[in-house]
Amino acid sequence: MGGAAPPTEAPLVLVGCEGRRRVVLAADAAARRAGLRVGMPAAKAQALVPGLIVRDAEPAADAEALDQLALWALRRYAPVAAADPPDGLVIDTTGAAHLHGGEDAMLQGMVERLAASGIATRAALADSWGAAHAFARYGARPAVVIPAEESEKAILDLPIAALRLPKNMVEDLSVLGFERIGELAAKPRAPLALRFGPELGRRLDQAMGRLSEPIDPVRQPDLIEAQCVFAEPIGAAETIARTTSKLVTQLCEMLETKGLGARRLDLLFHRVDNRIEAICIGTALPVRDAKRLTRLLCDKFEAIDPGFGIEIMRLAATLAEPLAQKQTISSLIEEPEAGVSGLIDTLANRVGEQHLYRFAPVASDVPERSVQKIAPAAPDTGETWPDPWPDPWPRPSRLLPAPEPIETVALLPDHPPVSFTWRGMRRRVKCADGPERVFGEWWKRDAELSAVRDYFRIEDEAGERFWIYRAGDGEDAATGSHRWFLHGIFG
Repeated sequence: MGGAAPPTEAPLVLVGCEGRRRVVLAADAAARRAGLRVGMPAAKAQALVPGLIVRDAEPAADAEALDQLALWALRRYAPVAAADPPDGLVIDTTGAAHLHGGEDAMLQGMVERLAASGIATRAALADSWGAAHAFARYGARPAVVIPAEESEKAILDLPIAALRLPKNMVEDLSVLGFERIGELAAKPRAPLALRFGPELGRRLDQAMGRLSEPIDPVRQPDLIEAQCVFAEPIGAAETIARTTSKLVTQLCEMLETKGLGARRLDLLFHRVDNRIEAICIGTALPVRDAKRLTRLLCDKFEAIDPGFGIEIMRLAATLAEPLAQKQTISSLIEEPEAGVSGLIDTLANRVGEQHLYRFAPVASDVPERSVQKIAPAAPDTGETWPDPWPDPWPRPSRLLPAPEPIETVALLPDHPPVSFTWRGMRRRVKCADGPERVFGEWWKRDAELSAVRDYFRIEDEAGERFWIYRAGDGEDAATGSHRWFLHGIFG
């Protein structure tokens, strides 16, 4: 809405019709703090809160926005994503979490990205759609990962409204004294089914993971994909691998006609029991090499459970980028250029992209700021490593993740320690070189205006060499705490 948007601190509600009544369908945080709630008559809400901003609800526009959000999740996180009306998404992250640093990191990253776009989010990851829905809306924490096979037990403490039951059924159950899911689960099913029908038992089984619930994934309108429908369900690994090779070949041909290369591929297996198994691979650079992509997909087959058979296989390039056609050069004229992108892709899909990186230099005199981690295939930053020779102050081969405090015996202000204790072991210093003074970067923060460090290279009696420093110049307390730290180890 831009400039036409109402102030964020003003109470706002969306109203719509339930039968002949105009009721509140949604309320923002300010309206809820003022005592308004969903389902309240609109006239009563306006009477209770002077200055209340009232807008007509637009269910069709909300549904379209939710579908767009599901498409965003499909492109960025997992091969199976769909809208969960009226206010949620359901995402099957099976086989995709490792690409985002694991389940916890993926969930946290998702919440932070949505928050950066102004969307307040509650998220949960569980064994079933019903359990994730329940914990996201009624759990104590805004983001929670329920460990595998613990959803059935953990969900018992949630209110019965978390079961996605009709509002009138929840009210009737409350009249009978049922407040928690555990109270329902402990009762015989037959009397409940006789009074409330089969939906109550079905929702209970879905939340506990006893009954599968298929997800109808949203699809991008311009998605590049290939699929194979089988006359008879398949399950043999050889048949799956052969079909995968055919689908990859077809997809690469489509990508070539569009001048694109795949950065992420999703392979979906539609089983006869309406469940979808999926595997997801990513590449560091755009690729349309059929053999390479097939190999990466086949490496993931051990995570697939074909169940009673697979009836449809669908391969989609959910992320594609421009890739120019390379001219083939005869090996008699010029040697083919060696590349490591294939190795990067293999390792990243096995151990996770977040565990694979390379170091790049940064223009900084502060040691821990002079290097950064970047993606393996990222372009050069433009900075160059300093020439180690002739360098009067060489750097250690191993820099600790953070400087570790040590206890020392030293004569201030310019002398190195006579001995020091690190990790419980006392070491006598045999020889030392220094100090090398490093000044703080005053342009980054005020605390570094006068901060200095004095670094020493020292060698103990066992011949091991260390890089230590004193915080401060040894005289003025404003320059540092004058405590000693070990920052690196020479090979």
